[in-house]
Amino acid sequence: MIQLQHLSLRYGQKEILRDLDLSVGEARITAVMGPNGCGKTSLLRCIGGLIEPTEGAVLVDGKAVLDLSARTLAQKVAFVRQHAQTDFEFSAFETVLMGRNPYQHRLQNESQADWDIVERCMKQTNTWHLRFAIPSQMSGGELQRVMIARALAQQTPILLMDEPVSNLDIAHQIDIMRLLRNTMAECIMIVIHDLNLALQFCDNLLLLHDGRILFHGPIAEGLTPENIERVYGVKAHLTEGRIVYDY
Repeated sequence: MIQLQHLSLRYGQKEILRDLDLSVGEARITAVMGPNGCGKTSLLRCIGGLIEPTEGAVLVDGKAVLDLSARTLAQKVAFVRQHAQTDFEFSAFETVLMGRNPYQHRLQNESQADWDIVERCMKQTNTWHLRFAIPSQMSGGELQRVMIARALAQQTPILLMDEPVSNLDIAHQIDIMRLLRNTMAECIMIVIHDLNLALQFCDNLLLLHDGRILFHGPIAEGLTPENIERVYGVKAHLTEGRIVYDY
């Protein structure tokens, strides 16, 4: 579903991603992991067509992302940014309703089906009670859940999520990860820092190190003490299926 072909990205003289070749789609949820600055966010932005790689290409269903119209791409890929933000004081309901825009024709009003989808997605993310609230009336975590609801309302086969649970409390982190297990999306790529949360809810691991792919495959095979020490510089061991850090 997603293919990277010799993908490289540079900002000036700084090389962020280096000659990545990858096919993603065989696993529903892929955790994109690695230390700060290793290129995780840049990779998702390339896949989502938000930035153009310096070299190589991103293909979605065999077609280059940059060749797709904005409307077509929005019907295939939804993106949740790392820092939830909106430039306008729309209500939470209006914000989530924007997820239905790729399916609207010019001058067409939203249908009852669109409204029902928005209501369902807001209830799934525990944001329905916020439907009349504007961003300045919501906490960072609440606004983040609204943005997740908007992405879910977009009903795309591919869902890209850049640290979607980093601003949430533990209960909401687990709720969102459980929800992702049951979404309609066929391929979810999620940047996540909590190794144990990823180990519990994700199927595959894409582990980046110095802009390159260190490991891609089943997450239980990739989150080894050796890889953790190499990438993060900390010692750890596995105990009863959980990662425990050595102090």
